[in-house]
Order: sequence, then structure tokens, then C-alpha cells
Amino acid sequence: MMPLENVPAWAAVPAAILVLAGASLALIGSVGLLRLRSFYERVHAPTLGTSMGMACVLLASMIVFSALQVRPVLHELLIAVFMLVTTPVTLMLLARASLYRDRAEGNDEVPQVAASQKEAEVVEERAESGMR
Repeated sequence: MMPLENVPAWAAVPAAILVLAGASLALIGSVGLLRLRSFYERVHAPTLGTSMGMACVLLASMIVFSALQVRPVLHELLIAVFMLVTTPVTLMLLARASLYRDRAEGNDEVPQVAASQKEAEVVEERAESGMR
């Protein structure tokens, strides 16, 4: 494998910018995880930071290793596809599991989504009787 000293400037500069952008997005996602209040708010920040941050870092990797090996390196595209497919699915599974658990425990801070008008009325009546 060739050392990174041989990376041309036309590849090193954009790669460095992309790595910094990816790290910044991951940092923003981590700060969002710490700062937001409820689980349902917190689950979005790291997911978005992971998706965009990962895309920037993988693009930088593609640029550097394509420049070093004098051929297109496309292994990172497979990693990107797997990450972009699994990250939102994981978010959805975590949110649904948490929503199910909170509703089963009778937590009042759970977002209520009514499937019909009748269900919405029942939820509203329960909320009013609980507040009295």
C-alpha cells in the first residue's frame, strides 16, 4: 500500500474538507443527542448526523484512494448503501419499540397518533379525566 505522503494536493484538499465536514456533522448529531429533551426528539439528531457525516467521510476516502491507486475505488459505495439503508430502519424500530413500551406503561408524555376520529375522542377523554 502506498503511503499517504503521495496524495496529490488536488485530492488532499477536498478530502480534508470532507473529513472535517463529516466530523462536524457527527459532532452536531452528538450534541443534539445530549441537548434534546425526550427520546423521540433525541433519536433524530444522531441519525441525521450519522447519515450525512458518513457520506462525507466515505466520499473523502474514495477521493484519496482513487488518487493513490490511479483507478476508481468504489468499495465505499457498498458501505454507504448499507449505512443509508440500515440507519433509518434502526431509527424507526427504536422509535416504534419505545412508543409501544410507553403506551403499554401508560406514559402520558407519549405522542398520540389516532387512527380514526373515534380513537382520537377516546384519547382526548382519557387525557381530560387524568388532568382533573
